[in-house]
Amino acid sequence: MRRLHQCAAALAAAASVLAASAHAQDVKAGQRKAIACQTCHGMDGLSRLPDAPNIAGHPAPYIERALRAFRSGERRNEMMSVAVKTLSDQDIRDLAAYYSAIKVEATVPE
Repeated sequence: MRRLHQCAAALAAAASVLAASAHAQDVKAGQRKAIACQTCHGMDGLSRLPDAPNIAGHPAPYIERALRAFRSGERRNEMMSVAVKTLSDQDIRDLAAYYSAIKVEATVPE
């Protein structure tokens, strides 16, 4: 019985790896999709409006969670709720990949 559980666990792990690769993030696709985001967040992820946050360099899982929360209505913002309404899960993964791939440097004041 223990052997059966080990096999089931191995199969589940393999399936999750395959599923993850089937839903891989595409940085280039995210860059193309980010055109819709540039008015507020800029193509470089640095906000253009005082009420829009900088999103460049944030971890992809954080960006994905935030976009899904706006899309579901769990998180609310008038602009974002409209902007994400039509995004697919793949769109969200791609946007997260793009914005998280942007490198941001910080300089600590002396």
